[in-house]
Amino acid sequence: MTETATLYPVILSVPEHARNLPVRPKGKYLSRYAREALAISAQKSGVKIGRLKKNTEGAPVPSGGIYWSLTHKPMYVGAVVGLSRVGIDIEKINSRSNVLFKKTAGPDEWALGGYPSWELFYRYWTSKEAVVKAAGKGIFQDLSECRVIQIIDQNNLVIKFRGNRWHLEHFYFHDHIASVVKNSFTIEWTLL
Repeated sequence: MTETATLYPVILSVPEHARNLPVRPKGKYLSRYAREALAISAQKSGVKIGRLKKNTEGAPVPSGGIYWSLTHKPMYVGAVVGLSRVGIDIEKINSRSNVLFKKTAGPDEWALGGYPSWELFYRYWTSKEAVVKAAGKGIFQDLSECRVIQIIDQNNLVIKFRGNRWHLEHFYFHDHIASVVKNSFTIEWTLL
């Protein structure tokens, strides 16, 4: 990694031809394409990443001492590497069932951000997903164990998960939000 203690999360726009693939081929394509974002993040960070493996819970295992995280959605993929635990998640900001508000955060968490909105919902959702990934837990982890304990500003918040505090940064783009575990790092987002 570079001496500046910077993380370089990379977000790539999914090409038009891949957006209309059938479900299975599309999933495979998105997974491969997210690894291209990972290669760019590694290059920007000045590290080489070896073979990518996951543990039994489906969480990434460090490769040669380098931690990594991927995310993919129909329109965008993202990735980040780091010398300490990292996590990234992307979601499109749109309305869904109001039932998800209760499943995503408790009343005390919603009170931190004022009136619950879909933007706040996705801030919480992507942050919790990123923390679960960084903690080395699989995607099937119950997000209710993650608690938003502080909203610093529009782009930063803090989550407590299993006794640890995780600082996250958000990036807004084209009706989407990405969240990355920041902790003590500076973040330089790349959107291609």
